[in-house]
Amino acid sequence: MKNFNLKSVLTVLFLATALISCSNDKDDDQPTTPEFTVKSAFVTEVKGPETGKVNEELSYDVTYIVESACAEFGKISDVTIGTEKGLQVEAKYPSGTCTLQVPDPKKTVYKFKSAAKGTFDIKFKKSETEFVTAKVVIE
Repeated sequence: MKNFNLKSVLTVLFLATALISCSNDKDDDQPTTPEFTVKSAFVTEVKGPETGKVNEELSYDVTYIVESACAEFGKISDVTIGTEKGLQVEAKYPSGTCTLQVPDPKKTVYKFKSAAKGTFDIKFKKSETEFVTAKVVIE
């Protein structure tokens, strides 16, 4: 009887260990999401209307330079240089190596809308120390 109980206990332990050690690695079946590095990109030009009306959305074409041809537009964020506030373009770079040729300047669209009349400066980071500026008069 002791022999039967010992065999039963060992069989249960073996089966439990086998079931626990088997893992369902679903991560291997799913494609991996590439990791990105985000860096600011310097703007070379901002083109758009010089006048607009209150609560009218204006579109500005923003041309910027990236470090590699594999870069993608990330977002537009706030930045401060010294005491001046402005905007910067953030580009996303894949973590792997880029096999594409020399990058061309890229473009994105910035939307501006004002609820008040006045003259506004739309400033984008041109270098580490300066902005490129587009003026708009809202009537």
